[in-house]
Amino acid sequence: MSDGAHGMRLLLVDDDVDVATMYEMQLAAHGFQVITAHSGHEAITRAGADAPDLIYLDLGLPEMHGFDVLRHLRADAATAQIPVVILTNFSEPELVERGRALGAHDYLVKAHTPPAALAEATRKWLA
Repeated sequence: MSDGAHGMRLLLVDDDVDVATMYEMQLAAHGFQVITAHSGHEAITRAGADAPDLIYLDLGLPEMHGFDVLRHLRADAATAQIPVVILTNFSEPELVERGRALGAHDYLVKAHTPPAALAEATRKWLA
């Protein structure tokens, strides 16, 4: 593809399979290879095994909160440098601040981030 997305791997972490599928379809249509995880533990495993170029991380996950996942990713040398963008329904300013303090590249609220906009932002972050 001419947009430079071809071959870029994204890890999309969301416990809502329908939401994950909606974003995955749009990102794949823009040439990204999308790997999904539906729990915190699965996210950590997939991040280490698949070495994505970017991770989209929900906060409300089963087994482990998204912030705990982010802490694990930042503490592991294999995943510490992978950009993580929080993509969640929670928009409280203190959560945004906490996410950035823990090393999130950005913080997006799903209600304000349609799939097409996410695909465009992804291209910008990976440029």
